[in-house]
Amino acid sequence: MLIAQITDLHVGAAGFLAYGRYDTSNTLSRCIAHLLRQRPAPELVLATGDLVDAGSEEEYRRLKELLLPLPMPLYLIPGNHDDRDALRSAFADHAYLGPVGEPARYCIEGYPLRLIGLDTTVRGETGGALDDGQIDWLEGQLAASPRDPALVFMHHPPFRTGIARMDSIGLDAASAERLGDVLSRNDNVQLVTCGHVHRAIQVRWHGTVASVCPSTAFQYGLNLEDSRLEPSPHEPPAYQLHCWNGSELVTHTVAVDPGA
Repeated sequence: MLIAQITDLHVGAAGFLAYGRYDTSNTLSRCIAHLLRQRPAPELVLATGDLVDAGSEEEYRRLKELLLPLPMPLYLIPGNHDDRDALRSAFADHAYLGPVGEPARYCIEGYPLRLIGLDTTVRGETGGALDDGQIDWLEGQLAASPRDPALVFMHHPPFRTGIARMDSIGLDAASAERLGDVLSRNDNVQLVTCGHVHRAIQVRWHGTVASVCPSTAFQYGLNLEDSRLEPSPHEPPAYQLHCWNGSELVTHTVAVDPGA
């Protein structure tokens, strides 16, 4: 089973350039075109938040147009730049996103790997959290099928990356602790994959692997010294491929030349 992950798309309205220089719609289109040339083709795509830049209806209309070339199932989860209900409205055919006003949480069955999406967004905040309802629901999902391997995906990483600015706006400590406790009691989670940081990062965490997928828009430069956070002009847009071989989940990071 081959799963593609795209994240931190930051699609804007017509003419939008992130940081005045990154054409995020163009880089997304290039990543999608590159992804569609993969052989074998991914069976599905996970899009893990910051799908648009400001959460507007216009942006979501543009996003939907840009994602149309994808012929395989697409599963969305919001990030802190998103408006979850505007997302639901634009993608009304994605019924798994759930009812208006509630955090999106869902479990996709029928694949060799169960796919569990969690919504870490907090309205008006840059950092993330998981409420008790989501964490209890997650534990119930994992406990109900303890022998079935699962992949959990969300926007905010639950672990400290060493990048001070992003760690200050990651998943809050209480949510991370509770999530870690759930994972420690359930050994069927093969991966917790996230976005938000605009870099590829991996860590062994509470008995599983937790990771961050790089952005299709731009990467932030690696800074482990202080709180400065600046885009890196030398690192290209990227996505990840997660390959489940029946016993192991292997992740490949795929860089896409923005001029290709």
